[in-house]
Amino acid sequence: MEEPLHFNSILEESTNRLWGCHFVVPMGVVASLFGMDESKRVVCVLNEKEAYQCALLPQGDGLFVITVNKKIQTKLGLKIGTKITANLRKDESEYGLPMPEELAVLLEQDEEGNKLFHTLTPGKRRTLLYIVGQPKKSDLRLHRALAVVDHLKRNNGKIDYKQLNISVRESS
Repeated sequence: MEEPLHFNSILEESTNRLWGCHFVVPMGVVASLFGMDESKRVVCVLNEKEAYQCALLPQGDGLFVITVNKKIQTKLGLKIGTKITANLRKDESEYGLPMPEELAVLLEQDEEGNKLFHTLTPGKRRTLLYIVGQPKKSDLRLHRALAVVDHLKRNNGKIDYKQLNISVRESS
């Protein structure tokens, strides 16, 4: 595994409606990590305390940013304008997010569900991993895993997020 690249940045408010804030990653860091690689998945450690898997998102003009969700902002006491330190390394994991054990076991046991899950795009797989992995309790993760696999099977591998959200809420 390569040494992480270390840099400082400032937490900025985002103009994007999907997330509240982000920080800019220096172009040299992006070039050192990826060159011309298409995938820009990284493991980011903020302020030497909080590690998370994420993507470098293009901002235009060759700039890339990393989003910081509300949970991490609160945990680290970050506010807009706060100076942060970041360590980045390429995310070499299979999915770009942790595979919840409950979903892994279910996919091992359900050949059709496994096939449908693995025919999804990497981004859709990450979305489902995020949905299943959110609860702290294993039984809730299992219920979500069952709801996700059942949804894929009922919809021939297509995801209707509105319908899936209803199924997930009902299973929790």
